[in-house]
Formats: sequence, structure tokens, C-alpha cells
Amino acid sequence: MSKLSLSFCAVFITTFAASAMAQDAKPADKVSYYRHVRPILQRHCSGCHQPAKPGGKLQLISFETFQKGGEAGPSFVAGKPDESRIVEYISGEKPEMPLNAEPLSKKQIDTIRNWIAQGATDDTPAAARDDVSTTKPPVYSQAPVITSLAFSKDNSLLAVSGYHEVLLHKADGSELVGRLVGRSPKINSIKFSPDGTKLAVAGGAPSLFGEIQIWDAAKKELIRSDTIGIDTLYGACFNDDGTLLSFGTFDNRVRAIQVADGKQVMAMDAHSDLVYGTTFSLKNDHVISVSRDMSMKLTELKTSQFIDNITSITPGALKGGLMAVQRHPKEEQVLIGGADGEPKLYKIFRTQARQIGDDFNRLRGYAKLPGRIVALEFNADGTKFVVGSSNATSGAARIYKTDADQPLLELKGHSAGVFAVAFRPDGKMVATGGLDGIVRLFDAETGALVKEFVPVTLAPAVAGVN
Repeated sequence: MSKLSLSFCAVFITTFAASAMAQDAKPADKVSYYRHVRPILQRHCSGCHQPAKPGGKLQLISFETFQKGGEAGPSFVAGKPDESRIVEYISGEKPEMPLNAEPLSKKQIDTIRNWIAQGATDDTPAAARDDVSTTKPPVYSQAPVITSLAFSKDNSLLAVSGYHEVLLHKADGSELVGRLVGRSPKINSIKFSPDGTKLAVAGGAPSLFGEIQIWDAAKKELIRSDTIGIDTLYGACFNDDGTLLSFGTFDNRVRAIQVADGKQVMAMDAHSDLVYGTTFSLKNDHVISVSRDMSMKLTELKTSQFIDNITSITPGALKGGLMAVQRHPKEEQVLIGGADGEPKLYKIFRTQARQIGDDFNRLRGYAKLPGRIVALEFNADGTKFVVGSSNATSGAARIYKTDADQPLLELKGHSAGVFAVAFRPDGKMVATGGLDGIVRLFDAETGALVKEFVPVTLAPAVAGVN
């Protein structure tokens, strides 16, 4: 297995550069597996055919697994599209694939047919070969950038984002107990369901596909995978009974789906830029979203109707985009953070008519952190919250009391940007993570550093080498 260098920038740039070329080939053109065929399979087929959930024992995550096929035999016969099972499955009036989804377009089908007719060669660059699966998890040459953290409801587990996987640790950091390896190389958001039985993962591959994964937390098995859009997803959030999941998209939309079957129940497109975070109102009848467009918006779940900008609409009232949001556990209030480094508390619903220039819903602003706020989270009763920030050279994490402007505790020891924070449900511990790939556990009462650890074992031969 090849060693995977997990620098955030390197992973993003490599994936983006390769995928940006993805397009359907014209019939007369030489068809590329990597640039033309692979993106079609990733967007439309690999959700049901991946290592964690190989429908029909077929995996469509690499040329090798595509060629091997599943329980019915090889997927294609080079030079003979009419004798290739993949063509049979995707063609006809009622194609078998993609399952329970829109059929491929004629252009997409022709692209696959022409590639097979031209010899079905593999042109995947060596640097782009991700040889990972549930039986061959990633091998790390350096610690992965941590973009999300989540504690289980029973305080026993800490989920940590990795590369192509979620790493399940004991909550005290003493042992790695599970590796949930999926197809998304980029993991942006991890959330346990309110009852702790499921784990939702939002991510994807830049310029290729977005994905929502739903895992059985106890069995460590993938329940479902939904491919959504052509870029990564952000800000996953369960409603309070765990039946719905909201999230943001790279194409400026807010969506909500049923957890049981992936059916979309809400789609709002009033944002004008990437949507980083979502949460549900206390009555679970509205979705609140924050975006790089410098706004926080309120959407009615039942109708998908955009109701209001919760934040001020005055130009310049907000200094930069918003990146994080969470609802108060007991009140119709939300905490937000973004580019200006200032945590802010807002009430969700307006009780007087909007006036130009007002910021009526704002309840409190808190002392600024250096850099931009990337992550925040309330404790279980909403009396405290933790915030993480990042600037060009360093990061910061602080605990605040919800009713006080100044920070209660400074969580020290971060050598780089803090991208992820989590309050343990019992309120005794706080976890942070970020650019340096180190998980830090702090005493929530004193701010003392209790433990720090890299969430994966680094390859001995290159450990510590960037």
C-alpha cells in the first residue's frame, strides 16, 4: 500500500486539479478513464458500490475494482461494449443502475461505451491512486488535518476526522477502537445522532461529488451513502429526534433529508455563496444556515421557504463570511462565528418588523478570538460554549460562559489553526483539533491540558516527515 501524505493543501489541490478536468468526452475524442469515466462512476454509482457497502460485491472506486466486477463477473470486456455488463446495467428504458436514481444521460452512457470500445485502458496517475478500503485502511506519513470532532452521547467515544475515514477513539484518547473507511477523501463534518446509535458524515471530493454517510455507531457498519451534488458537503446536523439531517452545499444550497431513506425534504437556495453550517430550531420546524455570503438565514422546513435573514442585512454589518452555527440546547437562540473572530448569540425568530439598518435579533457579542472562527459548540445545558479559531500562523480555543462577554478559560497548547471543537456530553472534557493533526483533551472546569495525541499511527519510516 502506498503511503499517503495528508497535508490539507496537498490533498485538496491534488484532488481539485485532477477533478477539475472531469467532463464528458465527445464521441470522436479519445476517452480517458480518469478524466471522463471515473467522475461519472463516482457521482452516480460509487455510493452503492464502495468498500464499506459493496452492493452486489461490486466496488466502483478504482479502475482495478471496476474491472474486477462483482458477483456477476467482470464489469466490462475491453473493445466490446455490447458484451460488457456495465453497459447493460446503465442502458435501456429501465436501467438497473443507478439504483433508485435518475438514469445516466445518453452522453454519459456513450462516454462509457466509447471508452470500452477504445480498449478500456487505465490512465489514472500514480499519485491519484487511493488504495484504501475497510480491509486496507489509509497509511499515514503525517498526521491528518482534523476538520471535525464529536463525542458519543454516552461519553465513551470520540470520533475524529481522517482521510477517507472517521477514526473512533475511546473518549479519553487511550485507544483507537474503530476505523470507518469510506469513499470520501475529504471529511468536513461528523455528528452523532441524538440517541447515539448513528454517526453522520458530510464530505466528498472537491469538484467531483458530495456525500452523506450514515453509519451504525455500535456495529461500525455503513447504513447508507448518498451522493449529492458535485462538490463537498458541510455542516451536518440531526434534528432532535434523529429522523432528519440538514447540511450545506458548495453550490450555495441548504438541504435536509430523511435519515432512513435519504429522501430530500427541504432545499433552499437563497444563499449566494458556500453554506458552511446548519442547525434546527428548538421546535425542529425551521433550519438555520450560515454562509460565506456573510448571512444567517431562516428556512421553514415544511415548505422550503426562505423566511428571513436572522442577521442584519445592512452592508458591512458583518465583517466577512460565517463558518459555524449551533442552536442553544434549551432556547430558540443560535451561536455563530466566522471571519471577524467574534462569537455572537442571536435569537432565531424576529418579534418586530425589520427595519433597515437594524440587528434586532442579536442578543450578545463576545470577546474576539484571533483569526476566524471555524468551530463552536455548546455544552449540554447551554451554560457554556467552546470556540476554535485559526489565523495565518496559529490558532486559539476558548471556553465562554453564555451569559458573560469575556472568556472563562483559555485552552493553551495549540501550534496551528483550530478547526474542530467538541464538548463531551457530561461537560467534564473538551476536545480540540486542527491543522497540526493533534487531538487535545482539556479539563472543562480548569482548562488544564489532560492529554494530546495523534489519532493515527504514523508510518515508522517517514514518521514526522512532511
